[in-house]
Amino acid sequence: MTTSETSLIRVASPIGRLEITADTTGILALSIEREGMLPLDAFPESPSPVLRLAATQLGEYFAGRRTTFDLPVHLEHGTAFQQSVWHGLQRLRFGEVVSYGDLGASIGRPGSGRAIGGAVGANPVPIIVACHRVLASSGRITGYSAGAGIPTKAWLLALEGIAHRYE
Repeated sequence: MTTSETSLIRVASPIGRLEITADTTGILALSIEREGMLPLDAFPESPSPVLRLAATQLGEYFAGRRTTFDLPVHLEHGTAFQQSVWHGLQRLRFGEVVSYGDLGASIGRPGSGRAIGGAVGANPVPIIVACHRVLASSGRITGYSAGAGIPTKAWLLALEGIAHRYE
């Protein structure tokens, strides 16, 4: 962690430990454990009120009692294109799904499915900014960069009752 103003919390979840960072006003990143490790495992936790609220809301989401997150999230650490994709993801509601192509069209970038996929994969706050709700136009999972990858995405989709193909 780079500044004393960055706070950190880790929480248990059904898909592995989660590590969430925030500055004084909002969430910066969420990481899902991969192969037993998190990016900031070497640093001690320093929870803040916004991180405690995030932990509570994520627990409610995983328990099936929450369908929306009411958390301040900072998405300005990306290119203008990535930010437009991430803001498009924020419009998706619990249980909704969109294809990469339709997401591109919704942000004024039709025909940019591959670039959309790259921006979706670079989302710094998965789950809260629900990149798992993006599938191929066939309904197939084509990838997921967080946690255990495709099995993690399939688990999140199943939690939300989203039909998908997992091959």
